[in-house]
Amino acid sequence: MAVSSDYLDLVLEQLAPVGPLTSRKMFGGVGLYAQGLFFALIDDDTLYFKGDETLGPDFAAAGSTQFAPFGVSSMAYWSAPAEALDEPDLMVEWARRSIAVAAARKARKP
Repeated sequence: MAVSSDYLDLVLEQLAPVGPLTSRKMFGGVGLYAQGLFFALIDDDTLYFKGDETLGPDFAAAGSTQFAPFGVSSMAYWSAPAEALDEPDLMVEWARRSIAVAAARKARKP
């Protein structure tokens, strides 16, 4: 579950257009936050974005895989689509969609 500093720096650079981001180490990985919202995580130098019941199918259609740290796909995080890794604008679009999911989830909490 290691995250190299080079990979973290690359991800933060690619996502800079999203706005100010913070990262926090957690359980051997790194959590990414925008506007105080936890919207992505990095594990084993793989970026995963937060999804939900509507965004998840879009991730699946783009070839993403669900985060399954213990062999069980119970978390709503999806690997960044491969094509987004080479296209910064597309990466930012996926990040913004994941931030919107995180914001909606926070708004539903009492």
